[in-house]
Amino acid sequence: MQLTCNRAQFAAAFAVAASAVPSRTPRDVLKNVLLIVSGAGTELVGTDQETGLRYRVNGVETNSEGEVLLPTQKLAAILRELQCETFELQVDDRTIVLKAGGSRFRLTSEDPREFPPVPRFSEDSFFRVSAPVLRQMIRRTSFATDTESTRYALGGLLLEFSEGLLTLAATDSRRLAVSNAICEPQGDPQVPTRTTVVPTKAMGLLERSIDSEADFVDIVVHDNDVLMRAGACTVSSRLVEGRFPRYRDVIPPNGSVNIPLSAGLFYSAVRQAQIVTDEETRGVDFQFTRQLLTLSSAASAVGDSRIELPIEYEYDDLQITFDPKYVAEFLRVLNPETLVDLQLTDGDTAAVFRVEDSYTYVVMPLTQDR
Repeated sequence: MQLTCNRAQFAAAFAVAASAVPSRTPRDVLKNVLLIVSGAGTELVGTDQETGLRYRVNGVETNSEGEVLLPTQKLAAILRELQCETFELQVDDRTIVLKAGGSRFRLTSEDPREFPPVPRFSEDSFFRVSAPVLRQMIRRTSFATDTESTRYALGGLLLEFSEGLLTLAATDSRRLAVSNAICEPQGDPQVPTRTTVVPTKAMGLLERSIDSEADFVDIVVHDNDVLMRAGACTVSSRLVEGRFPRYRDVIPPNGSVNIPLSAGLFYSAVRQAQIVTDEETRGVDFQFTRQLLTLSSAASAVGDSRIELPIEYEYDDLQITFDPKYVAEFLRVLNPETLVDLQLTDGDTAAVFRVEDSYTYVVMPLTQDR
């Protein structure tokens, strides 16, 4: 098998496929990216057996067909150093020869028949959502998952399909992020009958793999797995076992206090207050008084801070204490000019941050006598 490849296009595609390769695995075959050349085109495939990624490669000229396993680390290092516009790849049995200008590399390869199968997207019925919107939804929710929890469902994102709407939800039991967007059925897709929780890794792979040319993401949910196609990329994943919490039950009704805040200015104030905290006294007091928000933090081994931010506030004085990390992570995924509506009831009830009607973030306060 012989191929001539555009270096930039191949390197970009290889990096995407390699992102699905596990950093540690007892199975050496999984340390490779599978290259498939057929009449349908050229694909690169990576997997850790739980999550798989297929990526269609452009800029490849060949009259050959076949499969070969490409050693991820070595080939990635070579592609980073090459300066030529194109390179040539020759495969003979279990030997790979790469030529580019005056450079020549010879690599050994494993048997591609030992590589586990990774599903293709071949369904005619699926749910379709805007690619840029879904990418934003993943960024706005995935940070709230708990990848270390023994409750496995908390280590993934819940996908719900209902009445032309896709909802993503994530929680670690201390905060909750919920985002929704319009979702259009193509063909006659069936709404999943079981809870659909997709591992955070799979959703992260999809978010990073959606390129600027992808207009839509197509989603198919089976009993035990999910397929998501975005342009040249297809991500497949097993679903997470376990029951996802009844997240709608923990979203408080509209609070008695509504405070409009600029995401950029609020984020800056929270980050400043976060500096003077430690593991033992990680809380920051948010004191709301007329036309002013004061953020106060203190740590015996560090010092203390007081940050003032002018705001629109015409209610009675109110104080609530948050872990600043939880507030900062929410604000970090927003554009600085975004307007956030903070809804409060009192200092002991969960706070609700809303961005228009499509994004809701709930944070539990810390006890103020910490």
